[in-house]
Amino acid sequence: MATPNELLYSDTHEWVKFLDNGNALVGLTDFAQQSLGDIVYINLCMEGDALITGESIGDVESIKAVSEIISPIDGVVLKINESALEKPELVNQNPYGAWLIEVTGVSDRSALISAGEYEALIESQ
Repeated sequence: MATPNELLYSDTHEWVKFLDNGNALVGLTDFAQQSLGDIVYINLCMEGDALITGESIGDVESIKAVSEIISPIDGVVLKINESALEKPELVNQNPYGAWLIEVTGVSDRSALISAGEYEALIESQ
């Protein structure tokens, strides 16, 4: 299971990549997509929506279950990855390449943990 060191993680299995412009990409971790199985549908918030850490930003449906996607950061949705919505299997194929949303104005990242902390978390589950 991959856990890239350059990313930050949430305890609800989302990853965050901060871009040079201060924005952040958010996606589902390798652990999340493996736990869900084949993803068949993704429902996300809208561009312009305000995000609050710990609140739902959408859900993902797999052949096994429907699971909420929880915001790991505060900010405003700048972009939605339409490719991931149209082809949800991209999250299974490349979870760290298939980002879901781009967030601007990130104001709270206190819930984020390092790759090592995230690996310890999933080992304990």
